[in-house]
Amino acid sequence: MRRSRAFTLVELLVVLVILGSLIGLTVLSMGVAGPGRELQQEAERLTGLIGVLVEEAVLDNREYGLWFGRDSYQVLRYDSASQGWQPVPGKPHALPAWAELSLELEGAALTLPAPTDAPESARTPQLLLLSSGEISPFRLHLAERRADGLRLLLASDGFNLPRVEIDSAAGRPR
Repeated sequence: MRRSRAFTLVELLVVLVILGSLIGLTVLSMGVAGPGRELQQEAERLTGLIGVLVEEAVLDNREYGLWFGRDSYQVLRYDSASQGWQPVPGKPHALPAWAELSLELEGAALTLPAPTDAPESARTPQLLLLSSGEISPFRLHLAERRADGLRLLLASDGFNLPRVEIDSAAGRPR
């Protein structure tokens, strides 16, 4: 009986798995998980933070706020004893150097300060998260600094938690 010299199905499957793994690693190393994905994660992190703070405000019957700077944001808590806003322990969250932030409250764009313009002890929040469950109505734009970069929008009417959406007014060109 004569045996043919061909590849077995198992050998072919092993080669396909190896090729698939190599192609996957190549795609990931070429930047598919680049600034656009990081920006999406930043927006989702901020949306999650707002959701947690709203829950904490209601459960603890405390007022919370978010202070936004040009390249960072920080959680503040209202202290009724000192009748002022106190930073929650921890450093302000810094955005990546390639990202920018802009904020609108009640339809008016705010000029966000540089972190050095407002010392931590004198900061007052632009976005309020009240113990009643209400949020200041806002539109927050989070974008890549490059002209053709991804632009995301987080918005709330004051009663609903924000969702991450592509900013249709200034979205990525198709």
